[in-house]
Amino acid sequence: MYAEVVVGISIDKLDRTFCYRIPESFGNSDALIGTEVIVPFGRGNRETKAFVVEVKEDTDIDKSLVKDILRKSETGVQIEGKLIKLAYWLKSNYGGAVNEALRSVLQAPRKIERIKERTVSLLKDREEAEDILREFERKKYTIKAKILRRAIESDFNYERFIKEEKATSSAFNSLVKDGIIEIKEELLYRKPVKTGEKNSDKVELNVEQKGAVDKVVDDYRKGIYGRYLLFGITGSGKTEVYMEIMEEVISQGKQVIFLIPEIALSFQMVERLSARFGERISIMNSRMSQGERYDQYLRAKHGDIDIIVGPRSALFTPFEHLGLIIVDEEHEGSYKSSKTPRYHAREVALYRAKEEGAAIILGSATPSLEAVKLASDKEIEVLMLSSRPAGAIPPEIEVADLREELKEGNKSIISRRLSELIKDRLNKGEQTILFINRRGYAGFISCRSCGEAIKCPHCDVSLTFHRPDRLVCHYCGYEEKMPDKCPKCTSPYIGTFGLGTEKVEEIVKKDFPNARVLRMDGDTTTGKNGHEAILESFKKGEADILIGTQMIVKGHDFEKVSLVGILAADLSLFLGDFRAAETTYELLVQAAGRAGRGRYRGKVVIQTYNPDHYVIQAAATGNYKDFYSKEIRYRKLGEYPPETHLLAVILFAAKAEEVSKGAEILAGFLTEKKSESFVVNGPVWASIPKLRDIYRKIIYIKSPDRDELVRLKNLLEDYVKESSDFSKVSVQFDFEPHGNP
Repeated sequence: MYAEVVVGISIDKLDRTFCYRIPESFGNSDALIGTEVIVPFGRGNRETKAFVVEVKEDTDIDKSLVKDILRKSETGVQIEGKLIKLAYWLKSNYGGAVNEALRSVLQAPRKIERIKERTVSLLKDREEAEDILREFERKKYTIKAKILRRAIESDFNYERFIKEEKATSSAFNSLVKDGIIEIKEELLYRKPVKTGEKNSDKVELNVEQKGAVDKVVDDYRKGIYGRYLLFGITGSGKTEVYMEIMEEVISQGKQVIFLIPEIALSFQMVERLSARFGERISIMNSRMSQGERYDQYLRAKHGDIDIIVGPRSALFTPFEHLGLIIVDEEHEGSYKSSKTPRYHAREVALYRAKEEGAAIILGSATPSLEAVKLASDKEIEVLMLSSRPAGAIPPEIEVADLREELKEGNKSIISRRLSELIKDRLNKGEQTILFINRRGYAGFISCRSCGEAIKCPHCDVSLTFHRPDRLVCHYCGYEEKMPDKCPKCTSPYIGTFGLGTEKVEEIVKKDFPNARVLRMDGDTTTGKNGHEAILESFKKGEADILIGTQMIVKGHDFEKVSLVGILAADLSLFLGDFRAAETTYELLVQAAGRAGRGRYRGKVVIQTYNPDHYVIQAAATGNYKDFYSKEIRYRKLGEYPPETHLLAVILFAAKAEEVSKGAEILAGFLTEKKSESFVVNGPVWASIPKLRDIYRKIIYIKSPDRDELVRLKNLLEDYVKESSDFSKVSVQFDFEPHGNP
């Protein structure tokens, strides 16, 4: 047996591994993954520490050149070892190369120069120092005199003095050498986020909140590290429940990973958590500088922080004593990685919690069907929060039928009812959020007269428009010509549907000239603190109306917001994706939940061309059970996750004929392996067939057994590696894909 090892843990060393032979005396080779070992390295066979990242039965390297691993390291289990084991699990379960998984998990940044703070102190007693100072002044040693005079007064900052006095280090070095002063050096951490002062005040929990806390805490004290789904309506106080449980976990010397779906939520969450837990909290995300990331990596590894907050990548924080993982808004699609390995943070969090003996809480007002399936299979325990605390009332929800608006001559994107309510809020000095559901921008075809969307007759997903005049299903390959009138009502008002934030801002400013308007989207949030600045401004009441896409409806809490307008509820309903209905329901409920969270009664207007659609009806009434029962029925009929498992095999090539040939070869290979345990659909072109000059095709494989899909993935990986037909074609794997790959 052979082992691939990585020597040292840093970004520049993850690009290659080294092969060593595993001595028979080591026993079970598979158990070596993640283990630190000692290997003879380089020409001088210097004994070097390395981590085992892969075990295999054979190697392509000349076996006479392969050295033996010397022994296992005696330093014991390290956090790097745990994370390497996690990386190997990612590679095995989601595909890709070992190095790709390592780079995802280890996040080992390049070594960055640490910030140093140097303090100058006097070593001589004051009387002797003053004698020396007079001598310096007599000899006109100006800089030395200034340094000594400042040191006699008090300790001072070395760097600041150098800058202010334009001094050099030589004068300091001379004084240190003569034993007159000393310079103490302290390494400082960069702080990527401001933490507030600790506040001992606690919110009194209601009966449901207290019940949820007691269940998790009682289990934890008994050594039961459970898996829980905190199912709470918007505004039900899930964060307060999290904090009570976190307090118990931290009191036992353990650490907490708090996942959030968007970077924009980091700042508000850190503000709330630091008020409870003080400064031992930080963030980890891609907007941070290399120096900030390196410092947080070290702080976490050295145990200098108790809580890390961040999106998907924060899941791999190198905590040695992990006690709890919280996946807030677990339904969010942003928890799915779009890069190889294409993991889902919820699945990886469940695995890491199990491996490290930590509890895990998935939280949501609109749980994913996957989380509900886990609950129905008794793999996770449900904790319910069905009301808002302190008697707060959920918002009133109205549905505005845009078909009627069109019939009555209103061609504006703002319905008359919503316009009335915005004017009312402006008069009262209350705030409004206008949410634009841009998922599926200009992708599907719908009729503005009757609301009909053109669907695939075989897959029950919307057809996607392709220039110049084709409608395509991206699951089975069905195609038809773009109609010039609605097939249901014959109206000519049929076409692609799209809406932009800038256009909405322009209309709002024209209709409400006295309103102060903020827009939050990808263009206005560039830079590290782009999100924070806009949200802080709106929270302070510096704007009356906030316009934005889904980033403004995820978990934010604005006390003065009493009106939410959902401008185009339909936009994500007819994506060519089996999750379209679920995505829409989640967005609508989350958007509605931003209204009435303070002392103002909330109002929500859902604008739609499909007021009778079961998703719109369920969102308007807040009836999750009704939505779930209908949606899971569709999933069963279509054989889609979570009722079965789905693997997308994605092929990439620079030429269309190359990717088509590769796709046909793989489809043929799968046909030869034909079995009742799986079904193959495709190949079909990707939703965007050509992207950045690369052509893409997809083969879908369905099976009720995920292990069967992993087996097929392994077979395909080996086949592609050995076949010369794939020298110009790349292949990636996506389990339970989100959206159209």
